[in-house]
Amino acid sequence: MKKILSFMSLTLLVAGCADRTMPVADLPEIDTSNPLLAEWETPYATPPFERIELKDYEPAFDAAIAVQRAEIEAIVKNPAKPSFHNTIVALERSGELLSRIEGLFYNLLEADSNDEMQRIALDVQPKLTALSNDIALDPALFARVKAVYENPGWFLSKEDKRLLEKTYKSFARNGAALPADKQELYRQYTTELGEMTLKFGQNSLAATNAFTLNITDPERVEELPDFVKEGLAADAKARGEKGWTVTLQYPSYVPFMTYSSDREAKEQLWRASNARALGGEFDNCENIRRIVDLRRQIAGLLGYETYADYVLEERMAENTATVNAFLQELLDETIDYARADYAMINDYAHAQGFEGDVMPWDWSYYAEKYKNEKYALSDEQVKPYFELEKVKKGVFLLANKLYGLNFAKRDDIAVYHPDVTAYEVTDAKGDFVAVLYLDFFPRASKRAGAWMTEFRGSKVVEGVETRPLVSLVMNFTKPTETKPSLLTFDEVNTFLHEFGHSLHGMLGQGEYESLNGTSVYRDFVELPSQIMENWATEKQWLDLWAEHYETGEKMPAELVEKIVAAKNYLAAYANVRQLSFGMTDMAWHTLKEPFTGDVEAFEKQSMAPAQVLPVVDGTAMNPAFTHIFSGGYAAGYYGYKWAEVLEADAFKAFEETGSILGGPAADAFRKHILTQGGHEHPMKLYVAFRGHKPETKALIEKMGLTK
Repeated sequence: MKKILSFMSLTLLVAGCADRTMPVADLPEIDTSNPLLAEWETPYATPPFERIELKDYEPAFDAAIAVQRAEIEAIVKNPAKPSFHNTIVALERSGELLSRIEGLFYNLLEADSNDEMQRIALDVQPKLTALSNDIALDPALFARVKAVYENPGWFLSKEDKRLLEKTYKSFARNGAALPADKQELYRQYTTELGEMTLKFGQNSLAATNAFTLNITDPERVEELPDFVKEGLAADAKARGEKGWTVTLQYPSYVPFMTYSSDREAKEQLWRASNARALGGEFDNCENIRRIVDLRRQIAGLLGYETYADYVLEERMAENTATVNAFLQELLDETIDYARADYAMINDYAHAQGFEGDVMPWDWSYYAEKYKNEKYALSDEQVKPYFELEKVKKGVFLLANKLYGLNFAKRDDIAVYHPDVTAYEVTDAKGDFVAVLYLDFFPRASKRAGAWMTEFRGSKVVEGVETRPLVSLVMNFTKPTETKPSLLTFDEVNTFLHEFGHSLHGMLGQGEYESLNGTSVYRDFVELPSQIMENWATEKQWLDLWAEHYETGEKMPAELVEKIVAAKNYLAAYANVRQLSFGMTDMAWHTLKEPFTGDVEAFEKQSMAPAQVLPVVDGTAMNPAFTHIFSGGYAAGYYGYKWAEVLEADAFKAFEETGSILGGPAADAFRKHILTQGGHEHPMKLYVAFRGHKPETKALIEKMGLTK
């Protein structure tokens, strides 16, 4: 047993500058035989996943919590006058050990979970919430922060001032200014909220995994493309079943819904997917009621009328009125086009002999058939040119062209699952930038969707820079026994999107981790990701790498042209669908009274203005809407559309310069957006890049919907 000195808040002595003296924490002894608590003598101090066992997590959390408590106590008891360095910077540097453990555990809880990890999460969550509350509600600590905020001194940099402002607001917005009785309520509410959101996510994952459809009749799958049949057969084999098994995971569910004409099976699948956690063993309805009410009460304690008002104060949009007006403006501009999209597919289905209205489970099938007929373009045509390794090569090449980045696979860097690969990222000078982990394929231990996360962020301490460890987690079509992983066009888009987030994380620069990389307002964070999707339809980029996985033949020019021509196919429908998600999010988080009603009915009412497809009773997406009920997008889902406006306007800068593969626009985007993180208000950063504020019309024009 011994102390880990590297995680201490050490005394920093700078000649002639007593203000830079930092408190020294008398840290508790910790067991360095636990790999989570030991120094990592690995390449770039990457996690030694192969050494970490489930039994290590709980004692590591307990030890790291104790360490941070000691660090906070040292700040509070420091006899020196509160200063930026001995209070604000000391706070920023505290909790490094705990952050390291949280970075591992919670990322793996999403990407490679099991029952034991979920149990640990439930046990640890109250401890972490208690720590967070004890720090945020410590009157002596807040007094020091407030003293520095009111008298910051003369020698703070712009970055220092931003950290000071963020720190003070964080305390104020987390109950520090509340009277004692209300602070106790705040503790109760936030503790329960942490538990409820965790349960919501666990129920959603369990409900997704709980349903499968096994097909043993060859005639029912005969029409499916080979890549779909092979994938379903592989899923069946993995489960010890005969024939073909369809799951609710994206790479299984979507292709079946797209290519199968078996309406009975598709209706069964669609209803299962759209009723996940709506009743039954993994019901999330009561969790939703409690989550939204806890959020409402927390906002009320802090002086806000609704939870959305509380959240949006720290967003680019700034207030509820702006968000609602934004959603309504986009809806008004596109709803007629979206309804026309539905009418077009409905009419097409009738021409094919279909009777009645096209239902949600019919939509993908007829939409794909129409696209194939009108544009002579289908996923089956493009997939041979989108072999995963080729796509990865293309994405890496794009990063090289735009920002001079290079990627080298490192087999000596440990990974958390055999599917994962690790890459060393360097810049044009050969300097180390980051480690990038790629985790592509679905499994029962991984939640649905795609996301970027970090095991470690970037920062500079005493002139020594720490670079980030970034992870991209996706659920792409798996290889089969006869074919490699071949991506759909949507999956290529997803790769580009998440890779944009990784660029934001990898290229971040600055002294303070809490201001770097993706540590920006939630409605700004999607700009670097969504702008990358523009390249998916750029012939200049596709021509560089898109080759047939068997013949090596370049993607034919006419096929590339079809992709470009079809890029706005059903754009209005897709836009309105996204708006409906943002609208239901805002409806939940602008409630002013406890909600005791029916979740399904509330959802249908909140989404009604944007409803295009027929409504189906007994279904609702909110019980599995992890983005807003167990993720970070509560009162923030509108941010995807907000960022689309930003990126539509931003990509024009690349087009206007005449170079989409590098040049002045890429240099400016890196300088003002990717490296800056949260160092300034995002509107200032955007205007510095673009020269003007973004306008909604940019997105309308991009979708080709100008009236």
